[in-house]
Amino acid sequence: MGDKATRTLLVDDQVLYREAMRGLIERWPEYEVVGEASNGQEAVDLALFLEPDLILMDVRMPEMDGIAASRAILARRPDTPIVLLTVESDRALVFDALQSGVRGYLLKDTPARKLKDRLCSVMQGEATLSESVTGAVMDEFARMRLAEGKGAPSSARPTGADQLTGREKEILRLVAKGVPNEQIGAELFLSLGTVKKQISQIMMRLGLENRVQLAVYAVKAGLDKQA
Repeated sequence: MGDKATRTLLVDDQVLYREAMRGLIERWPEYEVVGEASNGQEAVDLALFLEPDLILMDVRMPEMDGIAASRAILARRPDTPIVLLTVESDRALVFDALQSGVRGYLLKDTPARKLKDRLCSVMQGEATLSESVTGAVMDEFARMRLAEGKGAPSSARPTGADQLTGREKEILRLVAKGVPNEQIGAELFLSLGTVKKQISQIMMRLGLENRVQLAVYAVKAGLDKQA
């Protein structure tokens, strides 16, 4: 992320939680808390005024929730990385949040070390989801696909799936199930660096930008059901 500290805006209606997050983040030299907001409307106002490098935002808040606030901020500052940090794991809510354009959706029980790693990934241009949240997104996508009567005919598969190697399909299957890179490497006997490199190559070949799009692609292609 370079030598410049990531200017971070914290948004949560619970004062105690904001104070705890500030205390945690201020121990990380790569980050600097530049503001706090207690609701979505304050978040929008501060985001436009402070122009932070990163926003950590709760979902359920008074006046304006985190998803509506994210849409409002991204409409004005579309490149702002926003990570929703919440206790909410309802699949429809998660799906709606990701459609708003946020860069990540993490649960508040994420360990501090993992949270820092996930935020570093976001600042490098990646998307991040808690493992259980990834499963919820895939379930919701599958439900929507069935509701629309798409099923899984070969004609509905996205282009490029047939050109993937067996190893690449196996990696996509695990990505779609929300398996983290470390576990993918362990299951396929690959180093962490190799897993990251292959995922990057797959995204480049398929014209995808992040892990969320990759997981959705795998579900559309039916790769999540392969053994």
